[in-house]
Amino acid sequence: MSATPLATLIDNRLSRRGFMTAVAATPLVAGCATAGAPSSAGASRPVGPYPDFAEISHGADERLHVADGHTAQVLIRWGDPVTADAPPFDPYKQSAAAQLKQFGYNNDYVAFIALPARAGEADRGMLCVNHEYTSPGLMFPKDGPLSEAERVDIELAASGLSAVEIVKRGNVWSLDRTSPFNRRFAALDTVFEVHGPARGHARMQTPEDTSGTRVIGTLANCAGGSTSWGTYLSGEENFDFYFNGPVPIGGLDPQTGTVFREVQAIERNTGWWKHHPRFDLTRPGNNEANRFGWIVEIDPLDPSVPPKKRTALGRMKHEGAETVVAPDGRLVVYTGDDEKMQHLYRFVSRDKVDRSNRAANRDLLDHGVLSVARFDADGLTWLPLVFGQGPLTPDNRFFAQADVMIDARRAAYLLGATPLDRPEDVQPNPVNGRIYLMLTNNRDRTVAGAANPRLANAFGHIVELLPPAGDHTADRFGWDILVLCGDPAKNIGARYNPRTSANGWFAAPDNCTIDPQGRLWIATDQGSNWRETGTADGVWALGTEGADRGLARMFFRAPIGAEMCGPCFAPDGRTFFVAVQHPAADGISGSTFDAPATRWPDFDPKMPPRPSVVAITRDDGGVVGG
Repeated sequence: MSATPLATLIDNRLSRRGFMTAVAATPLVAGCATAGAPSSAGASRPVGPYPDFAEISHGADERLHVADGHTAQVLIRWGDPVTADAPPFDPYKQSAAAQLKQFGYNNDYVAFIALPARAGEADRGMLCVNHEYTSPGLMFPKDGPLSEAERVDIELAASGLSAVEIVKRGNVWSLDRTSPFNRRFAALDTVFEVHGPARGHARMQTPEDTSGTRVIGTLANCAGGSTSWGTYLSGEENFDFYFNGPVPIGGLDPQTGTVFREVQAIERNTGWWKHHPRFDLTRPGNNEANRFGWIVEIDPLDPSVPPKKRTALGRMKHEGAETVVAPDGRLVVYTGDDEKMQHLYRFVSRDKVDRSNRAANRDLLDHGVLSVARFDADGLTWLPLVFGQGPLTPDNRFFAQADVMIDARRAAYLLGATPLDRPEDVQPNPVNGRIYLMLTNNRDRTVAGAANPRLANAFGHIVELLPPAGDHTADRFGWDILVLCGDPAKNIGARYNPRTSANGWFAAPDNCTIDPQGRLWIATDQGSNWRETGTADGVWALGTEGADRGLARMFFRAPIGAEMCGPCFAPDGRTFFVAVQHPAADGISGSTFDAPATRWPDFDPKMPPRPSVVAITRDDGGVVGG
């Protein structure tokens, strides 16, 4: 680490070549968070021409595949050193101390926060990445020397977030190992502050934190978002996987009529609670589960600012937190609650974004209104989750706004929000002014509706939201269905543009991004269902307008057993970052550390499969996808 004072380093980084002046006029974050651009909020312009690349084919094998004329470079892998003092990765000599300095496991959402390039560089920026969960069967050798307690601590150290500074020279990206901004935010030991309505509430207090204001770690970080002032948002999703002891929260499950449970014990992380009592919900006074399921905000450009959990955005299984600055200057955040029969939410800040002073936005996400969507045949209505309004009163066990935010799911159900088919990524498009909602699947659906037209929806669909005149704060939106997913040849009600080829269809849309020309790209997560479709997950370009509307073309295919996530473009569109998560895992019986289904990306008999972030560039240096 440099001996230069941290404050000086931060000032130099933010002021280099008039950086903050540029921030006032243009979006700081590009690609996966282009929607944060203040100047684009009310715009409605045609998107760029449909991407011009030779489509790849469906299939499933050990390697990744990308469209001809492009190169997919493995940028950073599980275990790669993040900090300057990190040891090299040795899968047979793992430790929590080492993992706290190394890139975490199962990389999901990716954000690229642009920084000014230096002499001889083509591009530079901060890469911020979620680490959603761990796969111990692929992380550790069966007969290794580690105790259960040591493995649990390594898993906790491998969970959370990474922020690394990267640089592009020529057409190749690399990690800047000298950067003092390279950091890990781990579930094992990083302290997060609680902010917003639930801060200090009795239901946020635990035996270890009687103040209810400080939480160790962040868990189950799936998708996320970025703000126009350069902070990184991360959504805590399947936090219930980590606790021992089911706890009924109250209310009724809209499908079964049984007591709705926010947390439940399952087998994925058996043993965590034995070694870390905060995960044991049978302990008296332990409200630890209420301290997860939030949106987390990180400032990757200022390590002096503590990471924060923003409780004004509600507690649920957040898939992401994509942002847009509304025409009136307020910040709007869209988030999906990724579970069957859950809901779509929108947060509108009370205050306006300050485009000239990023520090003035530091607590913007603590004040505003969270709403949930009700889809009707003639439009979408946003229903505010505000204490004292409608059913959100003491009669239904809501005694303050903190209760409404902690029990946001129950509040949404009581308000009459529309249950959806796993609402995942929600991406505003700053070019055409629309918003794209990924609905991954729901085989349990027994009642169809306008926004959920298929029963037993095995393959998912994409909904397009239409804010009136680009006003993301409006109470009513229009909406339409863009595509119904799956293989049209199987007579399952799939619907695409008729020009879509036999390789263009896809299943289980999960994450998406908008490139600088306003073109939509889709990443999929079929889980083990890829065996049913016969093809691995990947990335598709999807037309949204005119003659190309609903036209899908396959661009990238992941290695066997992997999920595609984290799609994100650099500001110039010449790099496309994607995250390849859990290779050799999904749908493959008997795949282990010692005998995995693939050893991607190293293909070294001494290395297990390693989740990795990939940087895709066009060989001629042009815009990815053409």
